Amino acid sequence: MLFKNVAAAQTVLRDAWRWPHFAVGELSCRCRGRFCDGQYWHDPAFLDALEAVRVRVGRPLVINSGHRCAQWNGAVGGAALSQHKRFAVDISLRGHDRRALLAAAKETGFRGFGLARNFLHLDRRMRPATWFYK
Repeated sequence: MLFKNVAAAQTVLRDAWRWPHFAVGELSCRCRGRFCDGQYWHDPAFLDALEAVRVRVGRPLVINSGHRCAQWNGAVGGAALSQHKRFAVDISLRGHDRRALLAAAKETGFRGFGLARNFLHLDRRMRPATWFYK
């Protein structure tokens, strides 16, 4: 479900929000009004898996990038078919063991894994894929 902005998502989802370690604002588009008003794509199954990763690793997950509006995705050099245009996250690796974080993500149902020096991309695409960023 796509929300036009953070405020709308927070209003609609307030009573149904069951993911204590995450907030709509950190998962929404970060173009800061250049192209949208903080679009947010809500996917409970994705959030359940993300919450499960957080619980398994026992440490906060810092989200560098969540949902991106199409224009912001283009501005930051995202792929034309980027999962970020729906729901994906790039998680900072600072303070995390890369292998443990990747294992937790695999165990909780993620299927898209982008490995970078400073972050781990996660998504729930239909077919499993792993890639490395330069």
